[in-house]
Amino acid sequence: MSAVIGILVGLLVLVRVIGRQVTGSLVTQRSLVLMPAILLGAGVLSLSSVLHTATTGELAFLVLDCVVLLGLGLARGASIRLTQTEQGLFQKGTSATLVLWLLTIGLRIGTSFAAGALWPHGTFAQATLVLTIGVTIAAQNAMVFRRSQALHIPFAVAERA
Repeated sequence: MSAVIGILVGLLVLVRVIGRQVTGSLVTQRSLVLMPAILLGAGVLSLSSVLHTATTGELAFLVLDCVVLLGLGLARGASIRLTQTEQGLFQKGTSATLVLWLLTIGLRIGTSFAAGALWPHGTFAQATLVLTIGVTIAAQNAMVFRRSQALHIPFAVAERA
């Protein structure tokens, strides 16, 4: 996947996810699983094509990046306000959620620049973009799932298209 396409996909995903969190949305099992699964799958496919070119430093950098993004995702999931409505579980981001998203985006941009400076001729860092977005959204959704189960709030039912 080219860097431009990866960046555009990342931006579209973030605009959709952040937009839904700012305005609030019903939470279905499908909404918790679908996007992270697609992003993680696409990320693994993208990564598999360049994994053989990665240095030990690049792999360690990716692991560290994923650990930090996992923590930020869990923190965002903990900051989201969950309420029970007639339709089921409703989520709405708070100001803390927005600040954590800004921190996540800033960190992701910073790590992209750092990886480019450390490995200027490598394509590995570009191939990890979709995977890392998938990791942080999956962590956030896992926290929302855990909290909804602890609060005994049933999920909303997905409408069939």
